Amino acid sequence: MQQDMIVIVDLGSEENTRMAREIRALGVYSEIHPHDITLPQLLDLPNVKGVILNGGPNRRVEGVDIDVLPELYHSGIPLLACDHRAAQHSCDLTVASLPADRLQTKQLLKSFLFNICKAVPNWTIDNFISDQIERIRRQVGDKKVLLALSGGVDSSVLAALLIRAIGKNLTCVHVNHGLLRKGEAEQVVKVFGKELNANLVYVDAQERFLTQLEGVADPEEKRKIIGAEFIRVFEEEARQLDGIDFLGQGTIYPDIVESGTKTAKVVKSHHNVGGLPDDMKFELVEPLDMLFKDEVRACGKALGLPESMVERQPFPGPGLGVRCLGAITRERLHIVRESDAILREEFANAGLSGKVWQYFTVVPDFKSVGVRDNARSFDYPVIIRAVNTIDAMTATIERIDWDVLETITQRITHEVPGVNRVLYDLTPKPVGTIEWE
Repeated sequence: MQQDMIVIVDLGSEENTRMAREIRALGVYSEIHPHDITLPQLLDLPNVKGVILNGGPNRRVEGVDIDVLPELYHSGIPLLACDHRAAQHSCDLTVASLPADRLQTKQLLKSFLFNICKAVPNWTIDNFISDQIERIRRQVGDKKVLLALSGGVDSSVLAALLIRAIGKNLTCVHVNHGLLRKGEAEQVVKVFGKELNANLVYVDAQERFLTQLEGVADPEEKRKIIGAEFIRVFEEEARQLDGIDFLGQGTIYPDIVESGTKTAKVVKSHHNVGGLPDDMKFELVEPLDMLFKDEVRACGKALGLPESMVERQPFPGPGLGVRCLGAITRERLHIVRESDAILREEFANAGLSGKVWQYFTVVPDFKSVGVRDNARSFDYPVIIRAVNTIDAMTATIERIDWDVLETITQRITHEVPGVNRVLYDLTPKPVGTIEWE
């Protein structure tokens, strides 16, 4: 059963994601699209019942007020203008100006969805999966897809969805870029290669990536190098396979928002958004790109993935490369890997692994004075980060019991060579981001 859809057109609002989630909470699927979407592109979307023109403070781009193409005002689809400038356009369709009051806004939104658009509240994860399977089959046909399978939540859910849609026409490639957590590559091979019987190719590219990253300190440059190198690896693997035309990516909506839209500045580039080379030979398949993190997890559960995989710690595409701050060295990479393993083990012992959304360690590129074996030491600090969030757009800090922190500090400073301090990051998002780079 295809879901009815409401399209939110981004005219510079900072409330696009909140509005999308409110519409989905009312049982109607919603997607956010750029202001310059054409009428053919709009009509090509399935079951569009209404369009919301969502204006806001970022509407002025490069000195000019952006607007939708005139043809959208006469598309025959009901419009709701959340901006008085859009409402000034003369057309014979239902166009309303959205009030600022939150309660009135919700009431008007419900009225627009169900009274004007006649939308059916049939947004469910099961229906979403059915729709995406149909879209994937329509896009891919009988051709083959190559998927970067990190073993994280996003790529794992994508793999399960693609297997459901195209079966053996999916080839999963797990690249060990030397920036994975302790034991992670082995776990991916075990779960996907043996337990799930996926068509899995394992590539050991540790030295290749670390050589490319040598001396690179800028976090944006690191992300782009890692993203571009991933594509190169896949192109090499694809040349050894027959008829690979598509690249599957587990891009989700927060990735796109933080990597910058036509009306929003970059927070940080994501390897699967900002690092793709211009000469890439693949067409992208990104069926999760309109989902928030909690919806991705729900999708994974509905697809039958094990709980341990669906609730797995979020892990950025560049891996420990953005947790080994500044230019990556093998010494600090070892420190961040070992300290992260201790943190995860102690959080599990304290019953926090299922309570805290994301937790990890960070190692900066500077040392501090300490004392070890009655002598002066000059070693690195380890920073602990533990946050809770629903959609990764905002995050709060987990209040960790002091005894747990003391145990973690004792273990890291005594079991990981080269460390003489352990710090706890108390900064929420905003003003900080979840990752340090």
